[in-house]
Amino acid sequence: MAIKGDQTRARLIDAARTLVEARGYYGTGLNEVVEAGHAPKGSLYHHFPGGKDQLTAEALTVSAREIDDLIGSLADTAPSTQTLIEAMLDALADRMEEAAYNKGCPIATVALEVAATHDTLQKVCADAYDGWQRALVDRLILDGHAPAQADDLACALLALVEGALVLARARRSRAPIEKARRTIAVLLNA
Repeated sequence: MAIKGDQTRARLIDAARTLVEARGYYGTGLNEVVEAGHAPKGSLYHHFPGGKDQLTAEALTVSAREIDDLIGSLADTAPSTQTLIEAMLDALADRMEEAAYNKGCPIATVALEVAATHDTLQKVCADAYDGWQRALVDRLILDGHAPAQADDLACALLALVEGALVLARARRSRAPIEKARRTIAVLLNA
């Protein structure tokens, strides 16, 4: 594929990421993606012959990788799981505020909409969450937790982070994130 084609494809994915996170799967139209991606409509089906589902799946995958990278970079420097989670919460909360609460978790909006009805996108969402949970399990094991305990604790931590982001976005306030931070400290220091 030519460089121009790669750039068009990347612009469409970026536009879909932004719109789907803000408006959801059903609230995002392909015409809006094409317009936001500054691309001719024909290029959408050229690059994404599977249409909206393929485009959304690829956008979610790119978004999930972005969070994977965030967790990985924070894990490399954080002295503990608690420090890692706090830094992750800060980064995601900052991202949310910078976007005037149009962003939260880049996966949650779609996961909430389609998990029960759309197998392909449900799997992409589940894979993203599974990857983040595995990264937290690895970190918890490094901190001395037994693998089974680490898995349960990682699931609880991820649920706290995700829930805090949903509540913060709904309330347009960082308060739920600060409450989750305190709860995470209690869980990790119990």
